[in-house]
Amino acid sequence: MSAAASIPDIIKQARDHMHKSVDSTKRELAGLRSNKASTALLDVVRVEAYGNQVPLNQVALVAAPEPRLLTVQPFDKSVSQAIEKAIRESDLGLNPQTSGNLIRIPLPPLSEERRRELVKVVHKLAEEGRIAIRHSRTDALHKLKKVEHVSDDEKTRAEKELQKSHDEHIKQIDTLIHAKEAEIMEV
Repeated sequence: MSAAASIPDIIKQARDHMHKSVDSTKRELAGLRSNKASTALLDVVRVEAYGNQVPLNQVALVAAPEPRLLTVQPFDKSVSQAIEKAIRESDLGLNPQTSGNLIRIPLPPLSEERRRELVKVVHKLAEEGRIAIRHSRTDALHKLKKVEHVSDDEKTRAEKELQKSHDEHIKQIDTLIHAKEAEIMEV
């Protein structure tokens, strides 16, 4: 860190890190299965195509035409079997069916036990997001203490602003948790 870092710079940097933590948590939660079909569910699937492991969305168009159905349309028909195999072997518990150039993936309803497991995963991911936000705040507070030629009142004001930003971002994570939990537990 440069010696010339100002209080507004430190706070802006901390806010940026907190915002990125919320975005990251949001992306991870989107990839969790709920009772609704979501194309983000297949973001973790990597396909053996053209001699490389590539993300599914680079070799096919993924869509959710119905609440309990995903469709995958390969850009190149020659990778259809590789896509089907990758989906089947992923730990998502899905059973794709190919018909022509379209791969249909029906989403079976989640069992009560599986929903409870997913809620635990949601809480774990959310806690990781909270930890990242707290870490950003702690890091910024540490940097604020090192700022020279600034009155104690300015530092105190900056610490309060930092805490307010921290609380807002934690609240965003909590909102994400409740929404995802309700989505998963919905029968």
